Amino acid sequence: MSDCKNETESKGPSHIAYQVRDREGKKGIWTRIGSVWPHQDGKGFQLQLECLPVDGRITIRIATEKKD
Repeated sequence: MSDCKNETESKGPSHIAYQVRDREGKKGIWTRIGSVWPHQDGKGFQLQLECLPVDGRITIRIATEKKD
């Protein structure tokens, strides 16, 4: 388990976890709730959530840098 922690601390996440809450007639509200790193063997992921939503859904998206 300590190997995963060292790997996640040294590299940025490959994906970002968001809570998405839909609103009637409006765009959904996306809130970042965590980060995702692939396992070294390529057979799974390490998911680190900063909070656990009680409504909406969790969506995982590829991490990208925001444009200015």
